[in-house]
Amino acid sequence: MTSSTQKQALIFWGGWEGHTPERSATITKGLLERHGFAVRVEHGTKVLTEAELGKFDLIVPMITMATIAKEEVTALCDAVRGGVGLGGFHGLMCDAFRNETEYQFMTGGQWVAHPGNIIDFRVNVKKADDPVMRGIADFPFRSEQYYMHVDPAIEVLATTTFDGTHCDFIKGVVMPVVWKKHYGKGRVFYSALGHTADEFASPEMTSIVERGLLWAAR
Repeated sequence: MTSSTQKQALIFWGGWEGHTPERSATITKGLLERHGFAVRVEHGTKVLTEAELGKFDLIVPMITMATIAKEEVTALCDAVRGGVGLGGFHGLMCDAFRNETEYQFMTGGQWVAHPGNIIDFRVNVKKADDPVMRGIADFPFRSEQYYMHVDPAIEVLATTTFDGTHCDFIKGVVMPVVWKKHYGKGRVFYSALGHTADEFASPEMTSIVERGLLWAAR
């Protein structure tokens, strides 16, 4: 039973198993519960029309390369536009529903490539004074270095630079890795790190996700 003042979060998971959606959902649930959230975890997208989304303070998609019914994505976008927070990471949020442009408009970006697949790269902090990034310096990371189509309205907190090793024509491209934005009245947070649940072993990655979700929550 939850109190009237306890924050509530919804995590829905599914899609491609390579992104370990269920394991990542379980870890994220624990991060939020540590901050007093009551967390509901559901498999699939049906919950988006079966639940009263407006009662949640935060919604976290954990789903990749899936399809979604029009009424479900509409309900999700309406909830965030009305003030519910949205947050997530890697392909579990920004490669969820490739055909849904309104969803992509809401999240602020869409994955399109990761040259070299799992590689070593560097994350460069751009807003060290932001609460999400405070105390985190530039750091090395091993994962998929996401190349994304991004909304120019996002507030970029961290970037990565492609060195051209795996794709020569994007050498020198600076790509957002962590960002914040607004969609209507809702706050939206995203981190491109987190290919699998194993990446939560990185304290920087974990702190960024944890803080970002807390910022996004209503």
